[in-house]
Amino acid sequence: MKLKTILIILSIIVFAFLIFQAYFIYTQKHIETHQYKTIKTVGAIEIRKYESALFTSIKLNTGDYDKAGSEGFKALGGYIFGSNETEENIAMTSPVNMSLEDSVTMQFMVPKQYKKEDLPRPNQEEIEFTKMPEKTVAAITFGGWANKERIEKYKGILKETLNKNNITHNNNFSFLGYNAPFEVFNRKNEIIVELE
Repeated sequence: MKLKTILIILSIIVFAFLIFQAYFIYTQKHIETHQYKTIKTVGAIEIRKYESALFTSIKLNTGDYDKAGSEGFKALGGYIFGSNETEENIAMTSPVNMSLEDSVTMQFMVPKQYKKEDLPRPNQEEIEFTKMPEKTVAAITFGGWANKERIEKYKGILKETLNKNNITHNNNFSFLGYNAPFEVFNRKNEIIVELE
């Protein structure tokens, strides 16, 4: 009897987990993303041209990936989920962009429907709005969960491929994260660098 009850409970948990993950896969497909055109592929990397876009951003006084990710998401996530002058919710976009420097800057793209002057003022003074111009980048994609070691690994592969093919870049690398931490399936991460 006890075994049967345990199996029923486990089945319910697994079913709920799968429904939860299916919901995230569905919503991920409908999130607005930063648009680009692929110009060409070179080995494992893509050369892309990104559209100009408006971003909310915050500079963090740390180069630690985990700490910056947590602090940055708390600030920018708070802003779009109503921690602003008018308590307005702003739709989430994808990907989250983190510069890979000694002081990390995290950015969320602003949905296209907004102009800078239409956005509510953030409650947190450190949050800024930045209009990024059109740019050409090299990108490498990897799955699973990102961490400091995996980011460095793929940054190294990207750098090596560019050097081998005599493609010059500005050495300012960024990490792009496409999934919430609790999403298990179809995880996508990228390292990009702007080309000169």
